[in-house]
Parts: sequence; C-alpha cells; structure tokens
Amino acid sequence: MPRLVSLIIMTVLLLTACAGPASDVKFVELYRVSCAGCHGADLSGGIGSPVGPGSNSAENLTDDQLWGAIAVGPGAMPGFGGSLTAAQIDSLVDYLRSEQGP
Repeated sequence: MPRLVSLIIMTVLLLTACAGPASDVKFVELYRVSCAGCHGADLSGGIGSPVGPGSNSAENLTDDQLWGAIAVGPGAMPGFGGSLTAAQIDSLVDYLRSEQGP
C-alpha cells in the first residue's frame, strides 16, 4: 500500500510540473504574477517578508535554501513547486539575487 501511495504522489507531482505556466514567461513577469502580491512589487514585503536588498533571503539564505523556500513554502507561504517548473524557480532565484545586489 505505501508503494501505491508513493507512486500516486510521484505521478501527480510529475503531471503538475508539466502543467506549469508557459516557459517563455519572463522572470520579472513571473515574479509579478507569483510573488509580488505578498512580497511587494518592489520586493519590500507586505503580507510576506521582504525579499529585496538587506532582507533575510539576501543575507541569510543560500541560493539552494531560497530555491527550496519557493518550491516548498515556509510557514504560511504556499509552495510553488507544483505550479512552477524547476527552470522557472531557477529564474526567480536569479531575479531575486540580481535585485538584491552584491
């Protein structure tokens, strides 16, 4: 029985990954659509925490940790791993890092 449940979960994850938004969406637009409602259009926060320069994600999280936060969703934040492709999450991490500065 546990194998059947695992197989079903893996199948659902695979199918949802394939059904994500169009891959040609620019990362700025992807941020606007997926993140800005909570994290602010200017990355300064709102319902969600700030993700711009000087934020926790800029100063304390590695790229892999930031990627995981987007995919899984810490705390009350929803995870986007089921609706965004790995490449789209990569582009969001790249976008955030470029906006956060050196």
